[in-house]
Amino acid sequence: MARKFIAVLGGGISGYGSAILAKKQGFDVLLSDMGVIAPRYRERLDEWGVEYEEGRHSVERILTASEVIKSPGIPDKAPIVKALREKGVPVISEMEFACRYMGKAKTICITGSNGKTTTTSLIYKIMKDSGANVALGGNIGESFAYSVATAEYDWYVLELSSFQLDGMFRFKADIGVLMNITPDHLDRYDYSFEKYAQSKMRITQNQTTSDYFVYSADDETILRQLEECEIKAKELPFMIDNYITSKSGDAHPAEGEKFVAKVGENSLTIDISRLQIKGKHNTYNAMAAVLATLAAGVEPEQIEKSLYDFAAIEHRLEPVGTKNGIEYINDSKATNVDSAWYALESMTRPTVWIVGGTDKGASYAPLFDLARKKVHTMICMGVDNKRLEESFADIVPNIISCHTFEDAMQAVVRSARKGDTVLLSPACASFDLFKSYEHRGREFKQWITENILNK
Repeated sequence: MARKFIAVLGGGISGYGSAILAKKQGFDVLLSDMGVIAPRYRERLDEWGVEYEEGRHSVERILTASEVIKSPGIPDKAPIVKALREKGVPVISEMEFACRYMGKAKTICITGSNGKTTTTSLIYKIMKDSGANVALGGNIGESFAYSVATAEYDWYVLELSSFQLDGMFRFKADIGVLMNITPDHLDRYDYSFEKYAQSKMRITQNQTTSDYFVYSADDETILRQLEECEIKAKELPFMIDNYITSKSGDAHPAEGEKFVAKVGENSLTIDISRLQIKGKHNTYNAMAAVLATLAAGVEPEQIEKSLYDFAAIEHRLEPVGTKNGIEYINDSKATNVDSAWYALESMTRPTVWIVGGTDKGASYAPLFDLARKKVHTMICMGVDNKRLEESFADIVPNIISCHTFEDAMQAVVRSARKGDTVLLSPACASFDLFKSYEHRGREFKQWITENILNK
């Protein structure tokens, strides 16, 4: 009997891991990438004897696959994906494939428009510090599929994008965490916020009464979605502004600058002022992490210790340094309007705001009030800045349009003055001038360090 043939589309971290797991499970495998596969991934594919191709898709062969694992960055509108759908070939995500082979391990899965990377990193740290046999995967860390292929874990902490959720059908989160739902990636959802919101709610699919669903009760979109969805899992809401009770537990503000979190019989009180990650958005992140790890059975004392130890992650309101009274902050991970809103909301000094990149189609209107109050100069950094310039023309007194990174940095030098904050929080994707938001953030940090801080 012939072995099943699996095709993997995309040779990034998701694709190479999926291909190696498929090979280990005895499938015939072809990894196909229209671009160039990074050398470190090629080396591992070679080690495992996985067949791969670069710069093309062997369409006729791929269409013969019994199943196709698609990397999240490839849109459903791509010709190869359309052809597969028309032929009825199942197209799934790395998460859907890898979960079949993870044995008795459990998952904590985190999604949301914003905050998911910080929350995922925090949950992973708490679990790791507690002594749990845990792996980090999804959008950050190692490939989930590669971890399943090469080791055995008891827990997987997975950051999931809406694109990954779209390719998950039988997968189940033992503990699902939904941070928020705000407009993002609408270009991938026919510019329909409702379709995007429904995609995020897939975090609850297949959950049973023995599972947990952690969510923000301050997010009106989530509350509306809950009215339309049947949630079987035990609900664990967290909130600052609203008050919603759940018999399973919740997290809410306490007297003073504190919050209380409770799951079942276990509870703890967190002093917000002792957290190294600041701002209202990080209080939400901490609340979600505490509820998820309490649900996973971590002792309250361990959670508290890990929480206070946790420092800011790279590219998320990351301090770069201060020189001549001007502070520089790297928030390159703010690839959408809502992320930039949280960054601007946390600014306490006059701000030079670096913004721009690949526009995602969302309205910039939510940023107007904060920009009007806090930003004296907006530096647009992108190939096409027209929509940003028009949107903020009557909001920010000084708008400088730059089409290269170097021009933007020179504009920073001319515009920033003592007492200011220079904030890179683009509200856009990075792919016009940079390879990724990480590339953008590191270029910014390197330039500021070499040309300002070290001079």
